[in-house]
Amino acid sequence: MADSALWIASLTAGTAVLASWVTSRGTAQAARTQADAAASTQRSVRIRETRRAAYVNLIEQAHRMADLYWRVSDIHKSGTPETRTPELREVRLRLREEYSKLRHFVWVVALEGPAHVAEAAERLRLATQPPFRALEASIAGDADAVRAFDAGYDPFWKSILTFVATAKTAVHDM
Repeated sequence: MADSALWIASLTAGTAVLASWVTSRGTAQAARTQADAAASTQRSVRIRETRRAAYVNLIEQAHRMADLYWRVSDIHKSGTPETRTPELREVRLRLREEYSKLRHFVWVVALEGPAHVAEAAERLRLATQPPFRALEASIAGDADAVRAFDAGYDPFWKSILTFVATAKTAVHDM
């Protein structure tokens, strides 16, 4: 009887040690899985917020440029060519400053991705060129510059709307 008790005690102890080892491995694996899931979620949230901030910065900057382009339209409608030219030159300087910020934000969007949003940002940047060239022509005295400016503004504005829609979809699809 003593031998069988020792045998049962050894078997019970071995089973307890094995069960403890299996449980600790399972618990450790569950903890690792939970930590990986939490890290993945945090990474996704961080990427989403970083992209969203990049998109918002670009949209705000594009609106600042749009406001200046509206100012150009107002200047074209008022005054004489002699009074318009100094005002147009002032707006041109401000547009150059704002364009450099816009270009920076386009690069940030390209860095943050995804590719289709970066492409929409680049199209927005390129859409600033026709109105700016028309502004330059207006300062130079080109009689057709006002019409060219007005024709260039609409595609610029549409590129902003396209970027907003593309960015919105990208943020919500994450």
